[in-house]
Amino acid sequence: MPGYDTEFKTKTRSKVERPKLHKVILLNDDYTPREVVVVILKSVFRMNEAAAMKVMLTAHQKGSCVVAVFTKEIAETKASEATEIGRQMNCPLTFTTEPEE
Repeated sequence: MPGYDTEFKTKTRSKVERPKLHKVILLNDDYTPREVVVVILKSVFRMNEAAAMKVMLTAHQKGSCVVAVFTKEIAETKASEATEIGRQMNCPLTFTTEPEE
């Protein structure tokens, strides 16, 4: 047809990918007092008393417990901060991270 452009132009949109999430995991040990674990969970992860007690008891009973899920950088920062506070209190308390599936 005269006057009509028959070519189609496609626009590509770049899809923004959501950042990968990582779990912060509390590992149980038989030396860190429960009260220390609760204090650290409350201060670093902003948990209330009941939530901190639940996480601490779950880690105690099962060997580990997911504390929270964050982007990789935040998860690693919080895990390091919490572990360091434990070390400063002369406790072997350990927090680690792993990718969320």
